Amino acid sequence: MNKNQLASKIWESANKMRSSIEANEYKDYILGFIFYKYLSEKEEHWLLKRDYTPDDIREYVNEEDQETVQSTQQSLGYFIAYKDLFSTWIDMGSDFSVDNVRTALSSFSRLISQSHKKVFEGIFATLETGLSKLGRDTKTQTKAVRDLIHLIDEIPMNKKQDYDVLGYIYEYLIEKFASNAGKKAGEFYTPHEVSLLMSEIVADHLKDRKEIRIYDPTSGSGSLLINIGHSVAKYMDDPNRIRYYAQELKANTYNLTRMNLVMRGILPDNIVTRNGDTLEEDWPYFDESDPAGTYDPLYVDAVVSNPPYSQRWDPSGKENDPRYSRYGLAPKSKADYAFLLHELYHLKPDGIMTIVLPHGVLFRGGEEGQIRRNLIEQNNIDAIIGLPANIFYGTGIPTIIMVLRQKRENTDILIVDASKGFEKVGKSNRLRACDIRKIVDTVTGRLDIEKYSRRISREEIRQNDYNLNIPRYVDSSEEAETWDLYASMFGGIPETELSRMQDYWQNFPSLKGELFDTDGNYTNLKTSDIKQTIMENDEVKDFISRYRNVFADFGRELEEKLIDQAETVSAVKEKDQITGGLFRRFSDIPLVDKYAAYELFSVGYTEISGDLELIQAEGMECVKQVDPNMVLKKKNGRDQEVQDGWKGHVLPFELVQKTLLQEDLKAIQAKEDRLQEIPSEYTSLIDEMSEDDKEAASDALNDDNDAFVMKNVKRVVKELKQDGSGDALALAGILTKAEALSKEEKGLKSDVKKETEALHLKTKDVIESLDDDQVRILLQKKWIQPICDGIDALPETLLADFAKQVQALADKYADTLEDIENEIQETEKSLSAMLSELTGDEFDMAGIRQLQKMLGGEE
Repeated sequence: MNKNQLASKIWESANKMRSSIEANEYKDYILGFIFYKYLSEKEEHWLLKRDYTPDDIREYVNEEDQETVQSTQQSLGYFIAYKDLFSTWIDMGSDFSVDNVRTALSSFSRLISQSHKKVFEGIFATLETGLSKLGRDTKTQTKAVRDLIHLIDEIPMNKKQDYDVLGYIYEYLIEKFASNAGKKAGEFYTPHEVSLLMSEIVADHLKDRKEIRIYDPTSGSGSLLINIGHSVAKYMDDPNRIRYYAQELKANTYNLTRMNLVMRGILPDNIVTRNGDTLEEDWPYFDESDPAGTYDPLYVDAVVSNPPYSQRWDPSGKENDPRYSRYGLAPKSKADYAFLLHELYHLKPDGIMTIVLPHGVLFRGGEEGQIRRNLIEQNNIDAIIGLPANIFYGTGIPTIIMVLRQKRENTDILIVDASKGFEKVGKSNRLRACDIRKIVDTVTGRLDIEKYSRRISREEIRQNDYNLNIPRYVDSSEEAETWDLYASMFGGIPETELSRMQDYWQNFPSLKGELFDTDGNYTNLKTSDIKQTIMENDEVKDFISRYRNVFADFGRELEEKLIDQAETVSAVKEKDQITGGLFRRFSDIPLVDKYAAYELFSVGYTEISGDLELIQAEGMECVKQVDPNMVLKKKNGRDQEVQDGWKGHVLPFELVQKTLLQEDLKAIQAKEDRLQEIPSEYTSLIDEMSEDDKEAASDALNDDNDAFVMKNVKRVVKELKQDGSGDALALAGILTKAEALSKEEKGLKSDVKKETEALHLKTKDVIESLDDDQVRILLQKKWIQPICDGIDALPETLLADFAKQVQALADKYADTLEDIENEIQETEKSLSAMLSELTGDEFDMAGIRQLQKMLGGEE
């Protein structure tokens, strides 16, 4: 089971377990237990590496053994006694009680090392106080907790890769709980895609640095900080040279931040967190763990945040606050610029910040207008990115990402309207990989792209009175539909509308002449098959051939980088390198969207990355592994997990069958095809029967006479044969054929079931006995072929869409207004003639004559 499957399974189970508890609350309990499991197992692994045996842990890991307590605290920052370990809870079975958890959490708080108080103190407070909400009494609370810890126990944590799995599952659950938490989701979660977008922009700016400090003053679950860390780490040899600063107002969300950072393997010394009001209690602050006191302002390389939108705050007395004094105070009804200025203040001169804000900050007046003017005049705003609506959980308001810096060489502002690039997922919109990549490339390259992005001079912004509303500068709207009056009256396609396809006419100079006759102003389509004409054009054929040649060795490149080095390749770094090569291949290819190719690659690479994690954790032999296929089934009114066959650890059974067991698959498919034919043969037999036949054989048919009642057919045939007449014998023949079909159908169903089961077991044996060459072939078909096939098909997809555009344009002017008018007149005449044939009383006829008059016919 890969990490995505495991995360999905845990989510489904946890969501059922929470019953009536709000998702926003329940997340604190399950995530708290996951973190406790992480700390418990980390301590166990640490002890085992120091030659403790399981028996030693059972006997000596307790508070009485002060040497063990102190050495554990010194190395890990905390101590958990054997009786309080997560694994001990699991082993207790029916002796386990919720009181064991309460005792353990209390002991953990008491035994935190003084040096790690900031990281661990109070981290389980939300879980401790919430235990009572899991049931009405100790018994029901115990059952709820027992079910929960047994579910969490399935998460592996015994290797470095497993900590990556843990982090993935933690993030997956946070996102799922966020999607179920409504408006409260915004308090603790920024959608992963937005987080990744911001992180990639920041990482590009910081990629040459050896040491980095990053800060999120409204940290929520900590996902923004972690994603920056991941993105920046791609360019660093030592990720331990990244220091994380986080501040969060709400205590339970602050705990999520700390848990998330710790579980990602970040050294405690690199985690600096604070539970407080960012706007009211700025760093510097007095830290009790630092006797000398720390009063120097915090300056960092990057700030990233998604603060609460337009919340109220108290600006009174802050006129001289160094964070705001240069720019002004945000209005008390909207703290958006207060958060922005706080972050900008803590940025180093060569640093970068990205912040999510409501769209209104770009154009609202008053105090905000003055702050915006000062930011523009002091050259702090680097880029503005308009995001799609309905992209954040709990709110559908339009949002932007603003990129700011303290010192910039250029004085323009890049404005990007990325509001149209997304996919619909349920009721929400989501940025695709290609959308993120295009935005990042546009921002880092400061690109001007028609209807997408533009660099705006400070002078132009001044002329617009410092209004930064995106539509003022970038018009991303679709062109309105226009109709040419002459073409509407007399037919033909206007050359002015064909000119909108100029990119195609430039790249395929002879194609326009093959599709149209023209008088210079209006054209007429001269082919009955637009798509065929396009595809048979010599320049189009050459274009496709050149495209194929450019990507001829792409599959082999992927095989060498991913399959040949599966056990050692860095999936994250390799993705960037492959992407760079992919885009270089498009440097001489017109028309085809490189971001469409990137999307295909990125979607495929997600599955590849999951498989690579398994291979690097378990070795290449895991590709030959088969696992029990566990499913939930009802038993005694309860969902229970039972085995339902087998499934490949890495390789899908269907892929193996299509590749190595084709003959077996064809034999089953032939019988399934025959089964599909039989129902129509039943229908044909019934159609052969006359109404008298159906009456005579009524017992052999259902009430609607459209299906055979097979249990009665044999008796009816016998009766018909006894009758002996020619009609009876002919009818008996039809029923005998139906009986034979029924027998054949039953036999085929039985064969298909047996052969499918046999093929399933055969597939298991084949996977477990694969040789290295077969493993390579199968990985190529699973990983590489779908990506290459998708990229190969892009020119045909592009040209098919082009053909539809041409056809739509031809259809638009195919019927002139004169044609339509003539058709209406002919229809009216025809209707009037039909009315003349009607008869009725004098009133009916008077009505008919009046209708004919209205239609223009004779009275």
